[in-house]
Amino acid sequence: MTMAGGGDELKLLGMWASPFALRAKLALSFKGLSYDYVEEDLKNKSELLLSSNPVHKKVPVLIHNGKPICESQVIVQYIDEVFPDAGVTLLPADPHDRAVARFWASYIDEKLLGAWIPVFRGKTEEEKAEGVKQTFAVAETLEGALSECSKGKPFFGGDTVGYVDVVLGGFVAWVHAIEEVFGLNQFDAAKTPLLAAWLERFDELDAGKEVMPDIGRLVELEKMRQAQAQAANRSTARP
Repeated sequence: MTMAGGGDELKLLGMWASPFALRAKLALSFKGLSYDYVEEDLKNKSELLLSSNPVHKKVPVLIHNGKPICESQVIVQYIDEVFPDAGVTLLPADPHDRAVARFWASYIDEKLLGAWIPVFRGKTEEEKAEGVKQTFAVAETLEGALSECSKGKPFFGGDTVGYVDVVLGGFVAWVHAIEEVFGLNQFDAAKTPLLAAWLERFDELDAGKEVMPDIGRLVELEKMRQAQAQAANRSTARP
């Protein structure tokens, strides 16, 4: 890691299992920037978090020289803009390419996460099946996005990771955990070969490995959440 430089102080407020906090960690890691990390207990949020993000009261929050920046996509863009000479450049230089990258980043947050919710929390098999169907539909759309953005190169950003890689990369650990818990291989090589190859390449990036959460720990967390949800459903179903 390199220092932010110029006396810059960076502090990241996050939670270990949050894919959104992971995005910020990935951006900082790919840029080679050092920072202080503060793990938040989301059931007992710190005064620093509440005062730094009074609107949403969520992680991640990046604090740069005492000034907070909120929302994961905003944080990633901020890091790239404020530290242009550090590590890799995440946002494309061309305005149209930059707009396209932002479009697909927004699509990932809206559609992929939206498809996951019924897979995780669906109360009926029909709801869960619809979530699986939507997840594969999103993956097929992202397959086309990868082809468009990469122009035949390894990553959405081309030869190196870019903005969309970081945004989608925040979900990578959960992609693996979901496969283990639910048996759902979202980036199936038979259906989405480009995404499957992208996932393998992303998994091997040293800067990514440095900040990825433990998959087994995520699996245990989700199994616990599933058990709690089932218990709650049984409780509400009682006459």
